[in-house]
Amino acid sequence: MELLSWQISTNRLLLQPISLKYKEVIFREFTEEITKYLYARPPEVISETELFIHESLLEMQKGEKLTVVILQKDSQEFLGCSGIRDLQSKQPKTGIWLKKSAHGKGYGLETITSLKEWADNNLDYEYLIYPVDRENILSRKIPESLGGVICNEYEETNLSGKILNILEYRIAKK
Repeated sequence: MELLSWQISTNRLLLQPISLKYKEVIFREFTEEITKYLYARPPEVISETELFIHESLLEMQKGEKLTVVILQKDSQEFLGCSGIRDLQSKQPKTGIWLKKSAHGKGYGLETITSLKEWADNNLDYEYLIYPVDRENILSRKIPESLGGVICNEYEETNLSGKILNILEYRIAKK
């Protein structure tokens, strides 16, 4: 499966493989506020963002992970990143982050819905795992809208040292 040269088009969005073209905007938008509920921490220097992109591309070449940038279809404005990891697993994990100005517009659900459709057509899996912090109500609505059910709850310390209270949703394959 070639993961580096495709795109998904939705009503409003274009999802395409991550690339170094977006390193500055990712570095600028992946802030402390955005990572409040995420495992990741904001990069301190742009070389950390470049390393993330290089590692993502390598994992995509190996068929292990899919990492996409989310663009507004009409303007090509960068909105955030998403993806699916553990592609060879029966329980791949998915997640998303959107820049602050893109919150509350339904882009998250539109993105994860399209990635789930891609997974349904391209992966041999039982269900997608969508981990989300209990307090992140807007993000919790995404798996719930897709029929996701909570299958696990646990605490996790993120890379910034904050304890997250994770609800792990299972979203069944159609």
